[in-house]
Amino acid sequence: MASRVQLLKQKGLIAPPKWLPQNVHYEVIMGSVAYGVSSDTSDMDVYGFCIPPKEDVFPHLRGEINGFGRQIQRFEQYQEHHVMDAEARQEYDFSIYSIVKYFHLCMENNPNMCDSLFVPQRCVLYASKIGQMVRDNRKLFLHKGSYHKFRGYAYASLSKLGNRTTAMGTEKKTPKNIKDILSKIDPSDLQFLTDEKNKRNLT
Repeated sequence: MASRVQLLKQKGLIAPPKWLPQNVHYEVIMGSVAYGVSSDTSDMDVYGFCIPPKEDVFPHLRGEINGFGRQIQRFEQYQEHHVMDAEARQEYDFSIYSIVKYFHLCMENNPNMCDSLFVPQRCVLYASKIGQMVRDNRKLFLHKGSYHKFRGYAYASLSKLGNRTTAMGTEKKTPKNIKDILSKIDPSDLQFLTDEKNKRNLT
């Protein structure tokens, strides 16, 4: 089974780095398609990670000393938007990260990256043995810091829903109870993340 990047590269529809198509290890559907709120005109947001050449992961192998002299630009992510596959009648937006960048964002509990690890199985387009291993161990990335990240992300998203742009500018329409609801969330509710017994029982 080939990754979606590999299939579209074979069709000549995308132009990723030469090494990338054979080194994608995880691809998932995100956005409106994953949440079941897409329309006929919605594109498919594809997130995932790849493993770059070893010199990018371990730059000392090519003689580079971190912080000394001229630093070579290393691969962090590949993005390509509005890729139309006329045969499949599907438009794609790709965001494929270096495994180093992906792990860093997951360790910081970036909401989008964590979301990509916890999507339903039906949203997994491709997972190599390495990709499946990462997905199987996704709970190891979670920590109490996720409370602040997801709380901020939720509040920002809800605020956007309440803003309405008019001829006079942006009108604030955020429901009054949003702040009240979010302020009542207690970080201690996330104690289960550090409770080894509950962590093992999470599904």
